[in-house]
Amino acid sequence: MAETEMKDSETRSSFMEDLKETLRRGATVDGYDYNVKKRYYEPAPEQTQGEAFTQVVESRRSVRKFTDKPIPRTVLDACIDLALIAPSSCNLQPWEFHVVQSPDKKAKLVEACMSQNAATTAAELIVVVARTNNWRKIAKLNIDQWPQPKIPKHWKDFYSKGVAFTYWQGPLHAVGYAKKALSNVAGLFRPMPRGPFTKSDMRVWAIKSTALAAENLMLAFRAHGFDSCPMEGMDEQRVRKLLKLPRDAEVVMVVGAGERAKDGVYFPRVKFDRENFVRYV
Repeated sequence: MAETEMKDSETRSSFMEDLKETLRRGATVDGYDYNVKKRYYEPAPEQTQGEAFTQVVESRRSVRKFTDKPIPRTVLDACIDLALIAPSSCNLQPWEFHVVQSPDKKAKLVEACMSQNAATTAAELIVVVARTNNWRKIAKLNIDQWPQPKIPKHWKDFYSKGVAFTYWQGPLHAVGYAKKALSNVAGLFRPMPRGPFTKSDMRVWAIKSTALAAENLMLAFRAHGFDSCPMEGMDEQRVRKLLKLPRDAEVVMVVGAGERAKDGVYFPRVKFDRENFVRYV
């Protein structure tokens, strides 16, 4: 607790400096100079895998019944690794994947998932969790584990100052409300970020990025010849208690995974016309 209060005090002391820096960065919210001559380039691969990827996406179904075949640990780890390279807001990766393998805990998790067939028959149960308060830790990792010999000043400044200004809400979210008022006023004259300013904003922020990682996980299983089922039908409080999750943790879903049983897909896919969802404006 004392360490957290000290960090909050340090963050408060630099609040105005960070505010000035945020306004100085101008139109690009990350402050990056896109016109700099010497910068990193990563060309796209020349070969594309459009047909193979289409097959993976189209064959992914929410499977409700799995066989007894286990998922090899190498495959499980490979799929989770692919989930971990999903995009995330400011590269703060607010996710955790709890692979529940203890027989006792797995039985309790199945019960918390209402004993639905997708949980009862799954070879693996993975609880996908979003964290709203671990941005300090991940921001530090973005600096400490920079992959090149010299870290760009822009990158270091952003993760040492800019991230704190953006995501720190202050005691009782007082700083968040102040930032919201400032953003609303400044937004009358220029584009401004409109959050996250509150606890609920942070929850939405974390869950959005975590859901992207969960989709990566499910597509990875399909690409490796296995299937999955994302489950929201669960008793979140029991899941939290079972895994002893901290207060800032949000259970996004439980993913059941395994080999698809012959009758594992209960109904054909129901697809609606694109016109119901897509607008070209």
